[in-house]
Amino acid sequence: MTKDDFLDQPPSSAALTAYDQAHVKLYLRLLDADAEGADWKEVVEILFGLDPGAEPDRASRVYSAHLKRARWMSENGFCELLGPRLD
Repeated sequence: MTKDDFLDQPPSSAALTAYDQAHVKLYLRLLDADAEGADWKEVVEILFGLDPGAEPDRASRVYSAHLKRARWMSENGFCELLGPRLD
């Protein structure tokens, strides 16, 4: 992933967005890393290509915002994602 592939702040819509659909793999990787207790600084460097040493505030915001959205997807958005497949 490059800096051009993601927004610093993902959408906060109550519905699934095109951004969410395009970043499902990223969300899953974030959730996996969180569940494994991975260091957020390593995660943001690997998944987003950000250097937390050079941009600590931005790296933290990007990581936290996307992890929050990933959690939302796992609790709510997945129903919309899978909805057509469940019918």
